[in-house]
Amino acid sequence: MTDSNNSVSPTDCNPQALLFPELTSRPVVVDFQAGYVSSDGGGVLLARLDQREGYLGRFARCFTDHRDPDLVEHTLEQLLRQRVYALALGYEDLNDHDRLCTDPLLASLCGKKDPLGQDRARAKDKGKALGGKSTLNRLELTPAQADASARYKKIVASAEGVEDFFIGEYVRSLPPETEAVTLDLDATDDPLHGHQEGRFFHGYYGGYCYLPLYIFDGDWPIVAWLRTSDRDASDGALGKVQKIVAALRQRFPKVEITLRADSGFCRDALMTWCELHGVFYLLGLARNPVLERKLAAGLEQARALSEQNAGAPARVFVEMAYRAGSWHAARWVIGKAEWTQGEANPRFIITNKNPLHFQAQALYEQDYCGRGNMENRIKEQQLDLYADRTSTETMRSNQLRLWFSTLAYLLMNQLRRVGLQGTQLAQATCGTLRLRLLKIGALVRVSVRRVWVSLSSAYPLQELFALVARRLCRSG
Repeated sequence: MTDSNNSVSPTDCNPQALLFPELTSRPVVVDFQAGYVSSDGGGVLLARLDQREGYLGRFARCFTDHRDPDLVEHTLEQLLRQRVYALALGYEDLNDHDRLCTDPLLASLCGKKDPLGQDRARAKDKGKALGGKSTLNRLELTPAQADASARYKKIVASAEGVEDFFIGEYVRSLPPETEAVTLDLDATDDPLHGHQEGRFFHGYYGGYCYLPLYIFDGDWPIVAWLRTSDRDASDGALGKVQKIVAALRQRFPKVEITLRADSGFCRDALMTWCELHGVFYLLGLARNPVLERKLAAGLEQARALSEQNAGAPARVFVEMAYRAGSWHAARWVIGKAEWTQGEANPRFIITNKNPLHFQAQALYEQDYCGRGNMENRIKEQQLDLYADRTSTETMRSNQLRLWFSTLAYLLMNQLRRVGLQGTQLAQATCGTLRLRLLKIGALVRVSVRRVWVSLSSAYPLQELFALVARRLCRSG
């Protein structure tokens, strides 16, 4: 966020300085004469990463711009950069952009030739290099059928194009020597506090919400699909998986693919497709009386081990064949017979991997339980990058907001991967990265040839900042 005193002409009297004599042994004098001062000096790293990788340029190809080119003051790519960069910098509301539009630093990062906004056509817009809340609101609310004859909303997002973009960026990110990938699937609640389109009450979450589907590979976001909550958690997941698998095999014909998810995705249609198309799965399986009977001997063994060790938790793993009534064949199940705090805690997973090629305990504790990392990534996107800010009226515009958040997360995650590998912030959350690396006070000066960004001499992470900048200046 930038503030400026440029409305005061040189011939005007200087504003009264504010004196705080009681703060220290020296009087503290405060005035408003610093010029343009931004709180987002580290944003240059985000823009450099984007320039290096070209994410927003490719993302813009998912939109059709029906505006008259002769009347356009903010290009499509500039608008998208403004919205996504602002989310990464901590500005979740469109209202924030009525102040951000005067920020010459953000304007420079978005590619504005005149970051001071003096080239605007209308007198009332001069000094506002970027679009305000109304302009960005029209970007989000454009209906799918809009064309050049629409009065205001003329930038149309292609839902299929955006889905393909995120899948394509994921496949592009994989190194040429990739031999195996693991795709984590999960559904979560996105609470609603108004009367948005697609509003339903969800009994499990105890409130009105959306039920978005996420698919990650490690910390890389592949799918962020907004759905209504009146459905099964796995609904539509197979179609997304099919698109990802097809894209992966087009580049890596022999890649080994494993799906990993909780019991909400243990559905015969998904497992059967995986079995027919050479995709492994590792899924939670809801317990039932039949499975518990098969695990009974293991639970007794675990109870005995716990009692022998003064009540310490004990686990025994049991492998078994199991066929539910709706399945076409029996499948391989691993039961975790756990005795803890004086009671049984049975759990089950199901897989189509060859039981001769794994140990049951390692498959459960290391491979299956590793999916817990995905839950952290979803929380990070919702808490730090406002993925749950789905407060517009329509599902379409709320989906677009979710995609903006996902792209902001992708930028922050790549900043972590590329710029911070091996450093003290390599495992930091997006919120911590923003606070430590992006939210830096900066004095901004604009000349004919340059935009000067002067960071605080007291900034404690100068060496780390310089290291990240050097890494991002290398070719990708």
